[in-house]
Amino acid sequence: MVRKAQIEVRKEVRGGKGEVEFHHIVSADELNGHGSMYAMCRLKPGSSIGWHQHTGNTEPYFILEGHGTFVDNDGSRTEVGPGDVCVIEVGQSHSMENNSENDLVMMALVYNA
Repeated sequence: MVRKAQIEVRKEVRGGKGEVEFHHIVSADELNGHGSMYAMCRLKPGSSIGWHQHTGNTEPYFILEGHGTFVDNDGSRTEVGPGDVCVIEVGQSHSMENNSENDLVMMALVYNA
């Protein structure tokens, strides 16, 4: 089967600012109970994914384009760009900010512990 990604635009994701475009590559059903999301995410300039905790699941980010600030579980802030991997372990919290003038594009996979 070949199909296009399903695009969803959400505002103020997890209490963040602005909007995030989710290009859902597979649906939660297609993850067969192993996770809830596999998507390319595009954060518009000035947008963010708000601080939230992963209970019972984990989520790595892989940065494809642009630059942003990853806020880790301990509150540390790290500038990220293409090729960087952000790992959020089970039980940890995090957020992502795009404070640049260009889109921040990343892959995100939420999978069960």
